Amino acid sequence: MSNRGRALLSVFDKTGITEFATGLDKLGFELLSTGGTARLLRQAGLEVTDVSEVTGHPECFDGRVKSLHPAIHAPLLARLEREDDTKELADLGYFPIQVVAVTISHPQRHKDPPLMTRPCLRWSISAARL
Repeated sequence: MSNRGRALLSVFDKTGITEFATGLDKLGFELLSTGGTARLLRQAGLEVTDVSEVTGHPECFDGRVKSLHPAIHAPLLARLEREDDTKELADLGYFPIQVVAVTISHPQRHKDPPLMTRPCLRWSISAARL
C-alpha cells in the first residue's frame, strides 16, 4: 500500500477524473477503482487496483453492484481518529480509504430526478457510488 493511503474513484461523469487521479497518485495514494473509471485511469498510465481485487468478488448485475462489501464499507465507516476502529480494521485485514470521489450515474436523463420511479432509481444509482 502507498504512503498516504487509499483513494476510491468510481464516477459516471469522468470529466477531470484523470487529472484528479494523477494528482492523488503524485501525492502517494493507492488508487482503487471500478469498471470504466479504472480502464480510463489505466489508459492514462496510472496504476489502479480494481475494487474486485480488494473485495475478492466480481462486479455483478451489469455493474450496479461493485463496492457493496465490508472490505470497502468498513474502511469508509471506520473512525480513523479512534484507536479501537483502526485496530479493528487492521484485525480484519482492511486498509483505510482516505479519499472518495464518486458520482451517481444517469443512464436515462430525467428533467425532474426527484420524481423518478423506483425502477428508474435502481438503474440510476450505482451501488459503487456512495
